[in-house]
Amino acid sequence: MSSSEKSIGIPLIGDKFPEMEVKTTHGMIKLPDDANEGGKWWFILFSHPGDFTPVCTTEFVAFAKRNKQFQELKCRLIGLSIDQVFSHIKWAEWIKENLKVEIPFPIIADHGQVSQTLGMIHPGKGSNTVRAVFLVDPNGIIRLILYYPQELGRNMDEILRIVKAIQIADREKVAMPANWPNNELLGDEVIIPPASDIKTAEENPKKYDCYDWWFCHKKL
Repeated sequence: MSSSEKSIGIPLIGDKFPEMEVKTTHGMIKLPDDANEGGKWWFILFSHPGDFTPVCTTEFVAFAKRNKQFQELKCRLIGLSIDQVFSHIKWAEWIKENLKVEIPFPIIADHGQVSQTLGMIHPGKGSNTVRAVFLVDPNGIIRLILYYPQELGRNMDEILRIVKAIQIADREKVAMPANWPNNELLGDEVIIPPASDIKTAEENPKKYDCYDWWFCHKKL
């Protein structure tokens, strides 16, 4: 971590999401409390470099088309860029009128403070924000942080997969293999945490399929 990151205090995975009140296209919102709704909901805060730009437009359409799937996972979407709220509103109107897609989630109008707090400012790009993704659980804890360069649009199906996988890992107390649910070795099975004592190491191969005592897996 650089000295600048330390001085700014950029949050990390496992940290509490910083408390803040933000102006959005849906009105004022207090984060993380309003988004979590009393510990009931997850939320994804994602930033984009700017309104009325091609890659960001494709991303917003992609997020909007998957909003119902995120909602089914009890996960809200919240966008952000350093643009004024009227710019967000006009851009959302343009997307609806020209691309026939309605943006159902709020977009934060940031003056730079939120982006600075979360480390979203793109190095060497002035006030533009990176394509950041923060996944926050119902307890307000940051569970995942992703950063994409300005020229690369995000894969929304991967972000959906992340939410599903982390929720299952939490609920079942398991770990998820690479490319889950299409892992090359395990398919859609999940990984049992490695034994931390001799008794468990001896018992796990009797209860689960195992490559070895430290590598056991099961079906959900």
